[in-house]
Amino acid sequence: MAAEPYFLLREAQAADEAAIFGLARHLNTLNLPPEPDYIEGLLTRSVASFAPGPFDPDRRLLFALEAPDGRVVGTSMIHAQHGTYDDPHVYFTVSTEERHAKLHFPDGRVQHIHMEHTMLHLGLTYHGPTELGGLVLDPGLRRHPQKLGRLLSLSRFVFIAAHRPWFRDRLLAELLPPLFRGPEGATKSPLWDALGHRFTGLSYDEADRLSRFDKTFIWNLFPRMPIHASLLPEEVQAAIGTVGPNTVGALRLLESVGFAYAGRVDPFDGGPHVEAPTDQVTLVRATRRYATRPGQPGPSALPAIVAVTADVVPRFRAVFTHVTVDPDDPDVLVVDPAALERLALGRPGEAGEVLAALRPVRRATDRRPSSLAG
Repeated sequence: MAAEPYFLLREAQAADEAAIFGLARHLNTLNLPPEPDYIEGLLTRSVASFAPGPFDPDRRLLFALEAPDGRVVGTSMIHAQHGTYDDPHVYFTVSTEERHAKLHFPDGRVQHIHMEHTMLHLGLTYHGPTELGGLVLDPGLRRHPQKLGRLLSLSRFVFIAAHRPWFRDRLLAELLPPLFRGPEGATKSPLWDALGHRFTGLSYDEADRLSRFDKTFIWNLFPRMPIHASLLPEEVQAAIGTVGPNTVGALRLLESVGFAYAGRVDPFDGGPHVEAPTDQVTLVRATRRYATRPGQPGPSALPAIVAVTADVVPRFRAVFTHVTVDPDDPDVLVVDPAALERLALGRPGEAGEVLAALRPVRRATDRRPSSLAG
């Protein structure tokens, strides 16, 4: 059971800029770089993106995790469409090519040679999937009993279910591979140093910065023919499609709701792409509206993302808590009064309608190991 008081996920506001800049320095990725001008522009776009309207491929939604004391301690994002005419989605498709030869030696020996080669094919789309990204949590709050990583990640699926027309029919998450710091503190990617740098002349940081505004240089400068990964150093080959140690938990969480390795990787660093059909993600399918009754959920409680939507800011608020379905009415959830109060549903004792996605409790022995194979 979550300890009181609750952490709250809500849409980010302009006043959160300084806190989000501080968080971005922990991650330093394409979606959330630690650059004040970029974050200011992202917040401006995000505030507008939460307003009602038709599908917009440029809609970018930035969520903020608010601690009980009001500090912003985490972020996550949804980009309505990753891949447009102005900003195409570029990737490597990873495939295996098999070769065989039957060798006849002068001494009469016959030997079969069978080789499997990993191939990287550059691909591009202007009508890409909806992308999930920008997930950052203050390192001091990892392994918090309120499952803050789950709140940051899984609340997005409740939001998607509530605003389904805003999003594409497939969801994508580009996961970070193992990266390291160079001698001057710059981020280094083994794949970029071995491949990307040779075709562009740019460092990883330079290419990463440029790609925030224009990715066409990748398409224009990289070879269009398949690239034999077997020509790369073994440690580089091993990094292709591998997640970094701080990303394993995020991968397992996404796998648990229906995501799987898509056979594609990022051309900058080789990080794997995991995807799922939007309407088949378990939490999107499970999200529905409930009335609420304040009370203690009891021993049969289920973990749940409980959220409310509104026409005024904040338009979306969510907590991770435990709930019980009312035995007398399956359309009513019994919810901790402190959680309802955090969601601003009114004074304790008042009822209100919520969106909720219930997750069955999984025993530790039910958890399968994370794998990108197949």
